Parts: sequence; structure tokens; C-alpha cells
Amino acid sequence: MRKRGGLGILLAVIVWAGFGLCGCKPEQKAPPRQRPIPEVTTMTIGTEPVALTTELPGRVTSYRTAEIRPQVNGLIIKRLFAEGSFITQGQPLYDIDPAPFQAALDNAEAALVRSQSRLPSVRSRARRYKKLLADKAVSQQDYDDAAAALDQVKADIAYWKTSLKAARINLGYCRLTAPISGRIGRSFVTEGAIVTGYQPLALATIRQLDPIYVEVPQSRTAMLERTKRLKAGTLVREDHTSNEVELVCEDGSIYPHKGEVQFSEVIVDQTTGSVTMQLIFANPDHTLLPGMFVRARIHEGVNPQGILIPQEAVSRNHKGDPYALLVNAENKVEIRPLTLDRTIGNTWLVTSGLVPGDRLILKGRQFIRPGMPVRIAPVSAPAPASKNPA
Repeated sequence: MRKRGGLGILLAVIVWAGFGLCGCKPEQKAPPRQRPIPEVTTMTIGTEPVALTTELPGRVTSYRTAEIRPQVNGLIIKRLFAEGSFITQGQPLYDIDPAPFQAALDNAEAALVRSQSRLPSVRSRARRYKKLLADKAVSQQDYDDAAAALDQVKADIAYWKTSLKAARINLGYCRLTAPISGRIGRSFVTEGAIVTGYQPLALATIRQLDPIYVEVPQSRTAMLERTKRLKAGTLVREDHTSNEVELVCEDGSIYPHKGEVQFSEVIVDQTTGSVTMQLIFANPDHTLLPGMFVRARIHEGVNPQGILIPQEAVSRNHKGDPYALLVNAENKVEIRPLTLDRTIGNTWLVTSGLVPGDRLILKGRQFIRPGMPVRIAPVSAPAPASKNPA
């Protein structure tokens, strides 16, 4: 029994020692794996002339507008035009009953003839009385009465001449004619309507549609900024396009006729802080109608050293400020804040933050962060074009 117990103790000691030796043996670790350097695609920043345009909302207005109103009181007896038709200058539009005005004209003519018929005898009497007064054959009072009668007849003649002229004018006003050529709208009166001279309600309205105006508001701030750029040389006007304007219609189509800036208002709207610009366009087909909403694309000039970058190369931080990732001289990622002007197609026009020669990261940005080394992927050359025609 004692031999068996001693043998068990000896085996336990041997096993314990074996575990101890195994525990003291240093653990061999595998060498850490090196992470591959991320690969990115870049573009080298350069400058190029960039044509700058501004797109502004506007409304179409008539080139000329004439509201037809009567100049005398009377009864409309006839409308002489078709609503919506094209009217030429001088074309008759309405007839007002001329009967009372013809009567006034006839009365003035008769009164004038009566006064003129009295003139010879009254003048002769005044002359005779003047000679008789020198011989003291008539009294001074008799001569004064004869001279006054002559002056009265002359005044009557002048009065009735003026009345006759006014009667002719009023009779002419009985026919309302078009003061301008253009398209006429609906008539707001019909035959039998009583109208008054210079009434506030127009009988109809004529609008000249060719050429036609477009009025657009532009902020005074934008105008000052453009002036500043012109002085700094970052914006250059081209003589042949300095006033050229394109029009984008409501359906997105480009109006076929180009226009030009005619003038800008000389005052700033105090409520909006904008200045109204008036543009003029040819409108031979009457495609543009007053009241239409359009967008005017105005050519500001050319930025001779513009920097354009793809929109997808621009990111924004939590504040909304734009930035881009670049590869610096040490082939490490660098973050660069940007100042953007506007979008041109699918690109951004950059005003500050980039200089020619910078390497802008386009692809692979999701795997990198600032300060990380990167490898620039080679750009594969395009396949040569086939010499054989298709």
C-alpha cells in the first residue's frame, strides 16, 4: 500500500512539472499584416476661360400698350373689330352716335355765318360815325356804340370759329381708332352702352407684341459684385456678347431669338433691394405673351482664369462648408476648404482654395482620411481610334 501511494505522488509531481515547463515557454506570435496603401484617382488643377451667365426670373410685358377710352359722352352704336385680332394703327374700333355732335357742328356753322354776315354793315357804320364825329355831326356816345358793336361782331366771329373747330373735333371723336398697331383683346362694352369721356374703364386694350419686353429683377448686391470683379480683372466683358441675353421658356425650351439688355432702372426697390432690368426680344410669331413667366440667361462676361472641378469632388462638413481632399507633395491626404461661386453644368466654379498644379482626389475618397499616405492610380490611356470607318 505504501509503495502504491508513493508511486502516485511521484506521477503527480511529474505531471505538474510538465505543465509548468509548458507554461513558461514563450508564445510565438505571427508578424502583423501590413495594410495596403489606398489607391486614389486624381486630377491636376488648371485654369481655363469660363463664360459666366446669370439666370434671373422675369415676366413678359408688352412693348407698347394702348387702352381705348372715349373722349366724348355718348352711345356706342357699333363695334368695328374682331376680338383677339391684329389691329393696325388708325383702324376704326368703335362708333359713338354722332347725331348730337353733328347738330352742335351745324349750329356753330350757322352762328358763324350769321356773325360774318353782320360784319360788313357794322364795320361800315363804325367808319361813317368816325368821320361824322370829326365834323361833330354825331355824338361821342353814338360813335362809341358803333365801335362797340363792331368789336362785338368780331368777338362773335372768333367765338363761333372756335366753337366750330371744337364741334368738328368732338364729331371726330365719335369714331374711336387704334393709336398703335398690335393685338387687341376683348371688348368690355357692346352696342348700346353709354360711355363718358375719359372714363376710368377702358373699352378695350391693344398690345404691341413685336418686339416685346421682359422685365427681370436683379439684386443690387449681385450688381456690385460684378462691378468689383470687372475692376479686379477676374471678369472680362466680351464686346459681342456684353448685352446678349438668352430666354428660357416655361417648358424649359430655349427661345429661338436672342435679346439684349435695353436699360436698368436708376432706383433700387426699397422692399426687395433689387433693380429692374428691361430686356428686349424679337417676337415675330407672338410666341411670347404678356404675363408669361420666363428665365433670362444674361451673359456677364468671361473669367479668364477660372477653375472648374467635378461636383462629386466636393464634400461638406457638419456646418455645410465645402471642402475637397488633395494629395500633397508627400503623397498624403490633405483637406482643403473651398469657396465656390456657382455650378456650371456638372462642375463647380472655385474662387479660392485651389491653385494650378494641385492634385484633387476624385475617386477612392471613402477609404482615406487626412494625413494618410495614398498611391495615385495610373490613368489608362484611351484606346486608339480605328482607322477604318465604321
